[in-house]
Order: sequence, then structure tokens, then C-alpha cells
Amino acid sequence: MLNKTKPAISGVKESNYNWRSSGQQLLPLQQTAAPEAYNIYPAHALGSGKINVGYETLAAWIIAQQQVLIDGYTGVLWNEIQHALAEIFSRQSLKVKWHFTADALKGEDIIAQMVSPFVGAAGTVWGTRSSLQLSDFFYEEKLAAMQAAGGYDLHIVMGTGAGLVQADIPLIYLDMPKNELQYRMRAGAVTNLGSSRKDTATEMYKRAYFVDWVVLNNYKQSLVNRINIFADTQWGRTLTWIKAKDLQLGIEQICRDTFRVRPWFEPGAWGGQWMKEHIPQLPQEEVNLAWSFEMIVPENGVLFESDTYLFEIPFEWLMFLQHNAVLGKHAAIFQYEFPIRFDFLDTFDGGNLSIQCHPALPYIREQFGETITQDETYYILDCKEDASVYLGFTENIDPLQFRAALESSQSENRPVQITDYVQQHKANKHDLFLIPNCTVHSAGANNLVLEISATPYIFTFKMYDWLRPGLDGKPRPINIDHAFKNLDFSRQGAVVKKELISAPVLKEEGAGWQLWHLPTHEQHFYDVHRLEIDDAVTFDTDGLCLVMMLVEGSVIAVRTAKGKETMYHYAETFVIPAAAESYTLINKGPGKAKVIKAFIKPTHPVFSTISYENKI
Repeated sequence: MLNKTKPAISGVKESNYNWRSSGQQLLPLQQTAAPEAYNIYPAHALGSGKINVGYETLAAWIIAQQQVLIDGYTGVLWNEIQHALAEIFSRQSLKVKWHFTADALKGEDIIAQMVSPFVGAAGTVWGTRSSLQLSDFFYEEKLAAMQAAGGYDLHIVMGTGAGLVQADIPLIYLDMPKNELQYRMRAGAVTNLGSSRKDTATEMYKRAYFVDWVVLNNYKQSLVNRINIFADTQWGRTLTWIKAKDLQLGIEQICRDTFRVRPWFEPGAWGGQWMKEHIPQLPQEEVNLAWSFEMIVPENGVLFESDTYLFEIPFEWLMFLQHNAVLGKHAAIFQYEFPIRFDFLDTFDGGNLSIQCHPALPYIREQFGETITQDETYYILDCKEDASVYLGFTENIDPLQFRAALESSQSENRPVQITDYVQQHKANKHDLFLIPNCTVHSAGANNLVLEISATPYIFTFKMYDWLRPGLDGKPRPINIDHAFKNLDFSRQGAVVKKELISAPVLKEEGAGWQLWHLPTHEQHFYDVHRLEIDDAVTFDTDGLCLVMMLVEGSVIAVRTAKGKETMYHYAETFVIPAAAESYTLINKGPGKAKVIKAFIKPTHPVFSTISYENKI
């Protein structure tokens, strides 16, 4: 049953505690009235009585089981959770036998040596995707010794890896969204898997991305049919929890209808003011906001609601449970990896992004262990009159001269006249710039870019960063050597406008609507359409997953074959899974509504090269 008593600490007030470092407020424990515009807390209703609140309710469930495994992700505040539960059990005079999986971990020196091939040298930006399994971090015999003992009322195995101990005991899984995990890293409140060392936030993130998250996501997938209770621990001093069957039903429902992930936002060296001005829920005290993780799902969560209480689950659970429903025809190709991302790059009253490129497909596979590479596009959602995009090389560029200019700039702190080497194109609303891997590019100041891309998102080889420091006052990493191993110098001169700036083509039209094709580059495995709607239009999904955004207009309704109608506002990203079968977009605002739709091309040469063996 749902606990109606007020938790000890509300979600918002906890944002100042020293276990997290972020300008963004903690998720409210309870849903408030949604704004009539972009909502940073989009929640999916489960019905009444599905979300439970607080340690008292969880303790009652544990007592009824007598034996439990309490497993969870790195970043969970294990000591606080154990203390809260132990206090409740003590008040009821229960004798508890606790086992902690941390006691079965291999020594830190052994673990450090074990992960070293995957994290690169200290101070470097990237590592290589780990091939380790969670069991590699533990002494098997020590885990095996964590068995029930006589003379106790309760037997509890607690900590990351508890599910390795015994398969037939009820299992609770404690989790949190990746942004909150990073805020805890930045505060020094948590450490990496199998380590007590509080490293820099950058080094901890690198280790997490290439080792911890890979290992733990593979492990999560192995537990998917064993978990009895899922718990959201992001609040620190309280939690919400849900029975697995109720969560699985909620996930199944949205994966056959439509859904939004919860976005999150970050400041940056070049960041702007558009998002702060247009999304009042965001913290206005931030110096700027550079990124919105609109749908970068390795780091997004999905919110559910019951009786106003909120519960967030990391996005990977949707893929583990319903990847066939989400991806349809492409599920066998991409398996548990969601292949498309949407994010905002905000340079309004900010600066230029670095001059950069992304790795070729063989390079990202060989060097970093990724499966697909960072093929991007820039859709201009909004811009000022002087906005521009840097894209492609000037005619007859001399690569050696360009490299010499970049290296002199780095060593001597000397500015580079970038337009001597890189083309600068005027940006207009609704333009689509194409950035296949190996293409030199940058978004200029005074843009709000909707970046539509393949999912990989951290492999940016910066060549020139306008001689500015990061927000921490330190120079941002420059990666000239990586870049010059990947740059395609044939993308120069007239070829750039012909091949890298999309020319919209009217594909279909009917009474009160038009469907425009915004062709992507032949290297892109995804395509882009724009629907322009006066009233309403209906289409089938054709077995494809569709990622969409209202890019002009105020609000639309989406009605799928299930008959449910969901409202989405300007600049909100939403997904129509393949299993939705059909969808109707209904313009609910004044004027014309324009909706961007990105989807995987039905066929593409890269599909035959994709293999997810030992990967999530």
C-alpha cells in the first residue's frame, strides 16, 4: 500500500546537501501541476497505488520475505540506506544478519590493474569499452559464504552484486538516473565500482563510462526477470519503490503508445541563454546552459507517477524489457542500444563551439570499442540574424598548413583565422546541416541547435577552442592528433553546400498537411522528415521507431492506435515506438505546427557490420 505520510525530507530541499553538486534541483518527490509549455519533469501515469514511498514501507516488505538480496548500481548511498533500514528493524526488535558484498570485492590494487586497459592514461579523455563482467570484481568463495544463518529473524545480502550470491531469494534493485550519479561524483560523495578513491570528476566519469556502466548494464540485463522490487534512490534520505510487475506493465504500455524521457541540462564554456529564457523551470542562477540531454538515453531516465508520487528508472530498463516494441524492424540489429539521440546546443548570447570532428567507424571501433559512430546533423530550431555554422573545408585547403596553424595556436596561445580553412555558412531557422563522421564543423554563436545524431556522444576531437578556458578556468582538451587521423579533406569547396546542407523535398501532402523530406548524407543510417500541419494527419509507424519534436507551434496532441491522446509542447522531444502501429498528430495551437521526425533508414550498409556480442 502507498504510504501517505510525508517523507522526512522533500526532494527539492535536499538539493543543497553535500552529497550532490549541481545547479539543478533534485527531482520533486511529488508531481506538481505541469506547466503549459516545456516540462522538465514529464511523467507517465501508472494508476493509483503503484508507487510506495519511504523506508518504512520497504522495510515492511522485507520483513514479510525474511530473506532478501538488496542489489543496485554504483553511486547508491549504501551506508545511509542500511542505517535507515536497520533503525526500523531495531525498533521492532528484529534480529538481522547482514552480509555486505563490498566485503567480497577483490583488493583495490587488483581491481585497478584489472580495469587499467580500459581507462587509458590519467588525464586523457577516452578509454575503451570494457569486456569485464561484474563477477570479475569479486572473490567467488566470499560471495558463496553469504548464506542464511540460524538464529536470525531476517537475512539480508546488501550491495552491488548481491544478485550473484543466490538466485532463488527475493531481489530488490536500487537505482538512480545517470545525471544524479554524476552530481554525486562531483560532490565526492561516491566513488567508482570497487574503488574508494575520490578522483577528479572527469576521471571518475571516464571510468564510469567505459567500465562501470558497461559492466553494470550487462549485469542489470541478466537480472531483468529476477527482480521483485525496483527502488529509486536519488533523494538520499527517502526513496520510492515499485513492484516489478507494476513497473513492467507501465513500461509495456508506454512502449506501445508514446513517451518522453526526462531531460537534463548542463552549463558549458560556450553556453547560451535560450533555454533559461524559454524554460522557466530551469535554474536561472546558472551562468549559462550549453546542453540539454533531450534524449541521450545512456544518461536519461523515464518518470512514472502514481498518486502524485514520482519514480524514475534509467532508460536502459525500457530496452532490456521492450526493445522489440521500441525498435520494431531494427530491434535485431541494435538490440538494447537505442540508436538515435536528440540534444540541444545553446549558443544564444554565448560562444562558438570548438572546431571539431568525430571518428570514422573503424576508428571508433578499434580505439574505443564502440559499435556505431558519432554521425550528426544540426537542425536550427532558433537563431539570431548573425548566426552561422562552420562546416567543411575551404577550397584547396592545405592540410599541413592547417595543422601547423592549430599546433602554433595551442603552443603559443595564438588565435587562428578559422575561415581561412573552414567554411562559415549563414544559419536560418529550420536549416539542416549534415555532419557525417570525419567532417570538420562547429556551431557558431546565437544558435539553438537541435542536434540529431547517432547515439555515441562523447567522441569529439577538438582542434581549436578559440583560446578560451572551460568553466573551471582550465583549458579544455585539444585533440589534434586524433582529429587528423580522421578528417576527410575531400569535404571542401562546392562539395560542402551540395552534399552537407540538406535541401528539403516535398514528399507527400494532403488537406491541411505536408510531409517534407530533409535528406541526410549517405553515411547517416537515420533519416529526417518534417511534418507541417494545419489541423491533423495520420500515419503508420511501418515498424519503425520515430523520435520527434515540435519545432514550430505551441502544442500538439499525439493519438496512437491505442486511442490515448498525449499533449506535447514546443521543443519537447518524444518517441513513438514501432509497436504504436499508427499515430495521429493534431495541431492544438494557433498557426501551423511543424514536427521533426527522425528514424532509422529501412536498410543501410552499416547494419551488416553491427555486432553487440558482450555489449549493451
